[in-house]
Amino acid sequence: MSENITRRTFVGTSLAGGLAVTRATAAPPVAVKVGLYSITYLGLWYRGEALTHEQLIERAKRFGYEGIEIDGKRPHGNPLDMPKSRCQEIRKRAEGEGVPVYAVAADNDFSSPIPEHREAQLAYMRELIKMTAHLGVRVLRVFAAWHGVTVVPPPKGGGRYDIAIGVWNATHKPFPAEQTWEWCRQGLIESARWAGDHGVTLALQNHGPVINDYRDMLKMVREVNSPHLKVCLDAPLLKKRDDDSIRKAALQARSLQVLSHFGYEKKPDGTITKPGTFYKPFVRAMAQIGYTGYIGYELCHPLPVIDGRTVGIEYVDKNARLAAEFMHGVIDEARKESAT
Repeated sequence: MSENITRRTFVGTSLAGGLAVTRATAAPPVAVKVGLYSITYLGLWYRGEALTHEQLIERAKRFGYEGIEIDGKRPHGNPLDMPKSRCQEIRKRAEGEGVPVYAVAADNDFSSPIPEHREAQLAYMRELIKMTAHLGVRVLRVFAAWHGVTVVPPPKGGGRYDIAIGVWNATHKPFPAEQTWEWCRQGLIESARWAGDHGVTLALQNHGPVINDYRDMLKMVREVNSPHLKVCLDAPLLKKRDDDSIRKAALQARSLQVLSHFGYEKKPDGTITKPGTFYKPFVRAMAQIGYTGYIGYELCHPLPVIDGRTVGIEYVDKNARLAAEFMHGVIDEARKESAT
């Protein structure tokens, strides 16, 4: 190569080199999508009936969501009620409305010290994996353990966690944590094998009990050692939610990350809970690891009681609409910042 170089060649080479540096250091695009998790409208937390699948699809489209995640229990997603034909019908309807079903969520508990209970959970998981495949969905969110929820009968209505948590704690008290962990690990190993047979990926959430933080989640995935078990890292469940901690958790998850959730609630007194300042750094971190999937809104906790009755579905509608606006705003802000 000649050592002589013209000014034009030098400028062209410099520009090309500059572009290469720019491309190498530019912030990755923010491409996360906003979804609606059907537990929000399961008729569990508010006073009133659950939405049908068709009504759920309509709400998601009207409020600006880009897809739906179906909860794996009645009335939305129990395999007993979802033959292949019904799954295909829901899939076609959702895709036709532009809000495809992007995930299913299991309410499984592999931690019980009672063998019959663990085996019943395995049967549930096997059928739920088949249902997920029939829906044309690749991602099934799973727990290692789950204490469950109790439905409060009318007229008060709503749901509560304390009873189920008490039962779970009492049942597990005689057993060391290592044994409970092992029961969960074995349940996930079997489930991951079935998932692989049906082209489904399990997404283990950083959700208690048993999984106490994202490190536990990643440890369990390593021990199960299956390409069909990945993760669902949720920002609100992180123990530390400063920018550096969020980025560290995301970088450790990397390509394992296949699903996420967020919360939002504007209460009757006007106070806003759960939005947090941590969502924007979380969205940026998701872009950094190349995650382009969904972050789904979920409302899954006891709601306000007014005049002796739990709030109705209108309260949920308001918050679901505001939540979509909030997360789209967060994503837009992160996208603009990454472009500067």
